[in-house]
Amino acid sequence: MTIAVLAVQGDFAEHEAMLAELGAQVFEIRERADLDRPFDGLVLPGGESTVQGKLLRELGLFEPIRGKILAGTPVFGTCAGLILLAKRLSNDDNVYFDVLPVTVRRNAYGRQLGSFYAEEEFKGIGKIPMTFIRAPYIESAADDVDILASVDGNIVAARKDNVLGISFHPEVDRDLSVHRYFLDMIRGRE
Repeated sequence: MTIAVLAVQGDFAEHEAMLAELGAQVFEIRERADLDRPFDGLVLPGGESTVQGKLLRELGLFEPIRGKILAGTPVFGTCAGLILLAKRLSNDDNVYFDVLPVTVRRNAYGRQLGSFYAEEEFKGIGKIPMTFIRAPYIESAADDVDILASVDGNIVAARKDNVLGISFHPEVDRDLSVHRYFLDMIRGRE
């Protein structure tokens, strides 16, 4: 299985290491030509969503990636990646890929000092570590969105069809569960 990881900004290297540990072949998307390589799934890492959105457009990656997601390519967005996937942002006028029917609040837990760690249930996995860094959360979701995890009453993981979005950073906790869930999702087991 081959996974493409958006590598224009953010914590892409950590995702790559975890996916490789699970046996996936991994390559980085840095320019338009990289999208010509075949891949089974795509990871949109954490980082700064405004910067990532700007770079995606400047590099000619935005429309081709959106097209692949709309065509059914499985995608996994963490933190900023969730923001890029969301249909609406409650505290920002920007909309990016608009492929996950949820409303997301950017920096919902505050600035860097508002970062925290929790251990909560993730549907289909069990209790896992969750590290939140300047994290968003999902304020609301369409009825057909599968809510996978919540922390303190806030939705922090959701999925609809081929799109998986989470607020936290599984790549910093060294727990492979969420990455394994994504690979299983691609294989059609979830």
